[in-house]
Amino acid sequence: MAKHSLSILSLLLLLLPPSLSSPNPNPNSQPPLTAHAELTSHGFPIGLLPTNVQAYTLNATTGDFAVHLGDNCRVTLPPDNYLATYSKRITGKIVEGRIAEISGIRVRAFFQWWSITGIRLNGDDLVFEVGVVTAKYPSNNFDESPECEGKRSAS
Repeated sequence: MAKHSLSILSLLLLLLPPSLSSPNPNPNSQPPLTAHAELTSHGFPIGLLPTNVQAYTLNATTGDFAVHLGDNCRVTLPPDNYLATYSKRITGKIVEGRIAEISGIRVRAFFQWWSITGIRLNGDDLVFEVGVVTAKYPSNNFDESPECEGKRSAS
């Protein structure tokens, strides 16, 4: 019986993810950045993403990323109080000073919904791209991450 239990324990240890089954091989390495910290490392303010980010992936070579929210999210963006929606999954490509090929963020302006396709830095301003149309806002309007609106309380 003890031999059988030891075999099962050994098998379980082999199936655990490496981060749980062995110590960190490089104890001086930094923990991975959060999605908000990744924004700031590329020069962007954290307020471009809502607070409910659950996970994100980034290909450091290509800049391709995916941000995963717990649910769809609706926020009001400063300074003109535009209603914006974030899908559960936002994708794009981030490089220094530019976020391109964005999918999953829409804003309501002029009685219509528009997909934000890119965001770039221009001095102290952010330039939002909606196809060929752009809108410029001071980046300090986005210094804080917005909370999703209309959350139902748990019952």
